[in-house]
Amino acid sequence: MTALPAISLLVCTRDRASALAMLLDSVTVAVARAPHGAVEVILVDNGSQDDTADRLAQWRAARAFPVRVVQEPRAGLARARNRGLDAARGAIIAMTDDDCVLDPGYFNELARCFGELDGPAIVGGRILPGDPADLPVTLKLEDHAMVARPGDFPGGFVMGANLAFSAQVAARVGAFDERFGAGAAFVSAEDTDYLFRATGLGIPLRYDPRFVVHHHHGRRLVADETRLLAGYSRGDGALYAKHLLRDRRVVGAIGRDIADLWRDLVDPVTTHRGIRRFYAFRLRHKAAGMIAYLREAPARQPAADPTLAATGRERRTRRPDSSLGSS
Repeated sequence: MTALPAISLLVCTRDRASALAMLLDSVTVAVARAPHGAVEVILVDNGSQDDTADRLAQWRAARAFPVRVVQEPRAGLARARNRGLDAARGAIIAMTDDDCVLDPGYFNELARCFGELDGPAIVGGRILPGDPADLPVTLKLEDHAMVARPGDFPGGFVMGANLAFSAQVAARVGAFDERFGAGAAFVSAEDTDYLFRATGLGIPLRYDPRFVVHHHHGRRLVADETRLLAGYSRGDGALYAKHLLRDRRVVGAIGRDIADLWRDLVDPVTTHRGIRRFYAFRLRHKAAGMIAYLREAPARQPAADPTLAATGRERRTRRPDSSLGSS
């Protein structure tokens, strides 16, 4: 019987064929440095209309390590991630974005990190700029390890562009909420919602700078950065509304957002040129997200919570092999 891989790397992509080469080349290099049989790669084509499917098939055919290309024709990053979770067999499930490049030692450092843990956990890694011409957003630059406080709202502590968790976490938390993330009604926060639900179950959330990706996000216009940050805050506000009546941590998070308003006067954020008063900007868009969620929830909320999808229930029956040895 073939041993299951220790690590499943999940990448979702949609209409980014021209940008995939850098990521895929970096995966090949990083897998070559990992022990034989330690890694499988799962590529989710999220309904691409360009030649993404052909490029993924060609790359897969030329690899000596396990690669699976799966299709999720319905647009939406959360949907694509759920499709990838269904396919993953590893004891560690890692994910990155299609505009990132893995550091050559990515898999070795990821395995070392999880080997030091004594139970299920979610760990985010370092996200460095891929191109110095891009604006300094969607990055995680801290060079020291951190552990999130269980009562804190996890937005921004780690990011979906470099995120990994034990397979047992997926079994307990379930699926990503498909109402959030790129391609959905709320264009962000599918990762934050997942983290919030996980920490609510007592699953520890950590940051470890040892496993690294370089993010080539391509945003160079101030207007693009401002629109991105507005979307992040709107998504967080929608999460507030989703969890407001279920989890007291939301009340604390709203209180901290209001308390932060004074910082616009005494300690203003100056790194975002398109935003004059950052904390007021953030709170305004969170309020808009809360209102939008409450308006849309009656029409969009299914009878059963979409975050309790088959992914989690199915994964409970699996017993992943955490071995990093040969298959």
